[in-house]
Amino acid sequence: MSSYNFDDIRPYHDSEVKEKMRILLKDKTFDEVLLHLFKNKPKVQMVKFQLRRVRSIKQLQGVFIYDLLHWLVDKTSKGLQCTGINNLDKKTPYLFISNHRDIILDAALLNFLIFENGMNTTQIAIGDNLLLYEWIEHTVKLNRSFIIKRSLPPRELMMASKKVSQFIRKSITEDKMSCWIAQREGRTKDGFDKTQDSVLKMLNMSNKNGISDGFNELNIVPVSISYEIEPCGLTKLKELIKVEHYGELKTNKDDLKSMSMGMFAPKGRIRFAFGEPIKTNFTLAKNNEQRNKYVRNIAELIDAQIYKNFKLWPSNYIAYDMLMQEHRFKDKYTVEEQKRFEIMVEQAMVNIDYPITDLQERFLKVYANPVINKLKVNGL
Repeated sequence: MSSYNFDDIRPYHDSEVKEKMRILLKDKTFDEVLLHLFKNKPKVQMVKFQLRRVRSIKQLQGVFIYDLLHWLVDKTSKGLQCTGINNLDKKTPYLFISNHRDIILDAALLNFLIFENGMNTTQIAIGDNLLLYEWIEHTVKLNRSFIIKRSLPPRELMMASKKVSQFIRKSITEDKMSCWIAQREGRTKDGFDKTQDSVLKMLNMSNKNGISDGFNELNIVPVSISYEIEPCGLTKLKELIKVEHYGELKTNKDDLKSMSMGMFAPKGRIRFAFGEPIKTNFTLAKNNEQRNKYVRNIAELIDAQIYKNFKLWPSNYIAYDMLMQEHRFKDKYTVEEQKRFEIMVEQAMVNIDYPITDLQERFLKVYANPVINKLKVNGL
């Protein structure tokens, strides 16, 4: 496994930080990003001075990135909660698999919480479709991101997937570094979180043992991410409608807009819930059909924890009652909260502005589907 050359996908090493930071700080577009963040040029110059002195990933994340995320949480949310992390062993490397709601914040806030709890930050899986500019690639690789290549011919895609699988397994079993990967390719756009079998099959490509032994050694921990206000909710719904009704795929500019909106738009309250490591004891698979069945079983175990640990906010309960046209959860929200959500629905209908008859139903499902999923696994 160690003989693989991961240079084209791996994060930067500490020995590369000084040089890559120098290149990043010379990028004029990155200057514009900093000005957008900090609003005035003297502040930008001070930040660039600080970044020039960074010599390690840990130093970058522990000072600059941590402070930036602290500021973002204070500015754009009503608080960040965390449960379950105290049950994890700080010295054990894990593969965190979470639902995926925001391009940047899901992994960034997970690392923020991990750092606060005295654990080493994770290596983060990121699709190459998001590397729209050189400064983005430098920025993410300086923050322990590794690249998943997607736009490749089938044979090359298979080889690239195998390399990512090897990288993740080596990180956890040999390098003792935790990793994060989303449960699916791309963000959930309809509120229905579901682990894709293809993600787990990719992880299994580097497995030299039986399914149980191979997945057990990855120490998979499901993580439920719950935002009170769905990040880029309207944008994601528009993307879904454009694909389903007009055959229009999102563009690179759409991704860049979503990255910015996700960071700076209001998010209400946020909660991350860390689950328990997934452990299985399957017999050896005799054929592909049985192997696929085991993979689906593991996906369902991950989903069950994500649904169970998902924090349902008043907005979720209100959306469910509006969607089902009942008052099942009226004790979970106030009249004022219901009025605020109804206004949000009305504003969404105006802003989306597509001639789709089920537009309101689609919007309500973004918030109601987590309730529906939770009802499936343990009731409420």
